[in-house]
Amino acid sequence: MASNRHLGRIVALQTLYEYEFRIQCGDESADISDILARNIDRYEAAIEDTKFVDSLVHGVLDNRDDLDSKIQPIAPDWPIEQIARIDRNILRIGVYELLFQAEIVPPKVAINEAVELAKAFGSDNSSKFVNGVLGTAYRTLIEGADTDGNTTV
Repeated sequence: MASNRHLGRIVALQTLYEYEFRIQCGDESADISDILARNIDRYEAAIEDTKFVDSLVHGVLDNRDDLDSKIQPIAPDWPIEQIARIDRNILRIGVYELLFQAEIVPPKVAINEAVELAKAFGSDNSSKFVNGVLGTAYRTLIEGADTDGNTTV
């Protein structure tokens, strides 16, 4: 299941990256469901848990503004729109998993998986950047929250 989920995260990343790229280029025909279905079809023999991929893609998109607002103060030297598109989407996936999928993905796994995506698809420094941002996200958003989800002072 772990390697299956790793491939699922790759498909989710490719889907989110393509969708964002096409939208930013003004492609009005970009449809997330079509892109996701095409990407899943390419790996249908290897991905059993397509619901995981679907929930990851739609969860990130549905919460994108909230995720970006949580990422921005953690990486203040990098306005969210100036973070490389691949790194930005990796961070969104990582923060989404930390905040919304903790019951099925342990925090260390979410961070490690994001770092591995950054190593595979990002620039030379992407993995360090992603690791630093997600480590801070974990400390401030997860460890710094009480049982009701409120930040402790």
